Amino acid sequence: MNTIAEHIADFLKQYPPFDNLTFQELSEIATSIRVVNIEKHKTLFQINDVLHDSFYVVASGVINLSVIADAEETLLNKCIEGDVFGLRPFFAKNNYMMTAKAREESIIYAIPITTFRPFVANNPNVLDFLLQSFASNTSNPNDKENTRGKLISDNVYYSEQQSGMQYFQSLSYNTAPLRTSRATIVQDIAQQMTNAITNSAIVCDNEYPIGIVTHTDMCTKIATGRFPVSATIDKIMSSPVVTVVENVSLAEAQLLMLKHNVTHLCVTQDGTDKSAVKGIISEHDLIVAQASNPGVLIKEIKRSHSPKDLKLIRDRLTDIIQKSIQKNIPLSHINNIASEINLAIIKRAVEISILDLGSPPARFAWLSIGSQGRKEQLLLTDQDSILIFEDVTADKYRDVKDYFLKLAKRTTAILEKVGYPPCPNGQMGSNMLWCKSLTDWSKQYSSWINTPGENSNNISSIFFDYEIAFGEAKIEEAIESVIFNNVKSNALFFDFLGNDALRNNSPLSFFKKFNVEEEGINKDKFDIKTKALMPLIDGARLFILSHNIKGVNNTYMRFKQLAIINPKNAEIFLNCAEAFLTLSKFRTLSLIHI
Repeated sequence: MNTIAEHIADFLKQYPPFDNLTFQELSEIATSIRVVNIEKHKTLFQINDVLHDSFYVVASGVINLSVIADAEETLLNKCIEGDVFGLRPFFAKNNYMMTAKAREESIIYAIPITTFRPFVANNPNVLDFLLQSFASNTSNPNDKENTRGKLISDNVYYSEQQSGMQYFQSLSYNTAPLRTSRATIVQDIAQQMTNAITNSAIVCDNEYPIGIVTHTDMCTKIATGRFPVSATIDKIMSSPVVTVVENVSLAEAQLLMLKHNVTHLCVTQDGTDKSAVKGIISEHDLIVAQASNPGVLIKEIKRSHSPKDLKLIRDRLTDIIQKSIQKNIPLSHINNIASEINLAIIKRAVEISILDLGSPPARFAWLSIGSQGRKEQLLLTDQDSILIFEDVTADKYRDVKDYFLKLAKRTTAILEKVGYPPCPNGQMGSNMLWCKSLTDWSKQYSSWINTPGENSNNISSIFFDYEIAFGEAKIEEAIESVIFNNVKSNALFFDFLGNDALRNNSPLSFFKKFNVEEEGINKDKFDIKTKALMPLIDGARLFILSHNIKGVNNTYMRFKQLAIINPKNAEIFLNCAEAFLTLSKFRTLSLIHI
């Protein structure tokens, strides 16, 4: 391999999605990459240009992405070293919808799509990243009003009236689409589409969708003479149809269209092609939604360099949460986005600490535990975390642990400045008890599980709910294996866990009245967290562990999963899931005083 290709491969390995590929794969790709030098203010491509055969990565410099609305240039995004852009040729067929211009003298890598596509097909993580990046970079306001607002970190415009959570609101779409059968003549359906002023029709068999015909099909298959107008519709329809559920979000719809390279989605009763048609979603519906992408905040987080920057972003998230609850956006959506943003803040705090201390002496994983580990941290709650570093030789152990304790202390200090108070019980990676090697953590979990006792009364509520925020996923997987190998058929542990879940007083008295606080500043008030939410949280955890279900840490999703694997008690589990969301909303409302 030549020196230039080796240098490019080394560079790409530092950034997503290329960090999901092996160095050998990157080396193969690098031999086909073109190095492009762009002078300051020079354009790589502009609106309506024919699509290139490559997408791009910034090697150095800054590339501005912008659109023109009413003769006014509007900055959409600013791409710096390691950023991927120009993905439209990968997922779309029409011309560029924005302009890429060098803000300063820049060097970019042009990656041929034909070369890279096979590696995408074999790696879902790479595909997901590209889809998310494309969705984020194609926020293309099409009128002057939409581009008005305040500039966020000088990369996108944000309207005061638009909440980031609107991106996850259910879409408005045509609930009475034109339907036809496979035997209908093309000329007849073309006339019906014209009369109905629609550019699509769903082909049904016994009310179930089997295909779709669009204006594009008429142009490419009929107008070109490939098929006569007397042909039946099944000859030109696209099949199978990409189907979605009725409450699909804007984000989900957009990603599905990109993934399947389609311009329409068929809405059905249960989200499959084996149920009745309920509507149709078009690309136009996505544009009309005028959504704001929450990925914007995450991009800003990645580019933050101080606790002050991170705090400003977290304050904006609090405002988004408040407005989203007021607009009755589903709490599950709010939880997902808030958790991802919180996770990004934690990750960036770790990164800033590493920049200060230097490279870690060993691989490690920073795990958020408790509410953030369950993706249920809407509000600025306490920090709860553990740090696990890979096993090292005895002579290096002390120095390695000392580094990670310093790293954890710096990270928790940053997060405190952002607004996350330290855990009053010291359950953080900065505590030497919760910062140790993989072997030591494995022994700790084994001890908790096999010899539960009075000193273990916190394990059910904290240490079994976790999510990796930074570091090696294999370390988290190793801990997961330790947990599930030890809990299997462990009656003693589950007995303890069950008793622990029932330790709090019942939320209702004998006379079916709320058990309120009898003294203190909260006298005569009902403790939603302790007496209502915690029994649900503890119960969901107990059942999920007992059924050996891995990778489901969220309380709501735990109950949903339990309903699937235990149909006999499905109604109970589904009621618990909805109760959890309702109670969570009540608690959030009470704390933020909406």
